[in-house]
Amino acid sequence: MSTMTLEQQDQVYVLSLTNGEQGNALNSDVLREYLSIFDQIERDSNNASLIITSTDPKSFSLGIDLPWLQRQSNPMAFVTELENFYIRMALLNLPVIAAINGNAYAGGALLATACDFRLMRSDRGRFCYSEVNVNMPFTPTLLDIVRLLPCADAVYELSLTGNAWGGDECVRRGIVNQACSAETLKQDALNFARQMAGKDRATYTAIKRGLRQSLMDKAVQLGLI
Repeated sequence: MSTMTLEQQDQVYVLSLTNGEQGNALNSDVLREYLSIFDQIERDSNNASLIITSTDPKSFSLGIDLPWLQRQSNPMAFVTELENFYIRMALLNLPVIAAINGNAYAGGALLATACDFRLMRSDRGRFCYSEVNVNMPFTPTLLDIVRLLPCADAVYELSLTGNAWGGDECVRRGIVNQACSAETLKQDALNFARQMAGKDRATYTAIKRGLRQSLMDKAVQLGLI
């Protein structure tokens, strides 16, 4: 079953997560669907940008599909899959914007963190690293993803408290770039994505990957790039 759709509006790709009834949860099948779409987007060498959002007004993504994970004989194998997915996402060769229109918890917050920029609803939805509340410590690679946020004090507090912040607080603390109303979020994200799509793709990618050199080194070592 497909859990997402991809459309293109001029130079902007819009990846919409469509499995909101299940919280747009992450499992192996979902990661493979993401990676197939990433392959498609990266084959396009033209200047472009990507928006990731959800069709569900309650959930952007709630992270790992825990009932599914509990049925797996080797759950740590999925953790490795997840790490590799986030590395690949963080190094995509174009600007990536999260339009967070609902709750982004745990692995869903990491999904938004791996994007280059984040816009979020101000009236509904929370951003939360809930791992400390569910006894799931970050692996070293997942900590590298968490540290992509350009606000060390907020990262420290979010990671150790498990508190959930709304859009306005996330803007104030530097977690997201802009808080928007539900009515304007999609258009605001499109406007910003169109602006970013005007950047030379090769130059943007070189700068982005240079800023994320530790992840780039891991990607090369693991053969992800």
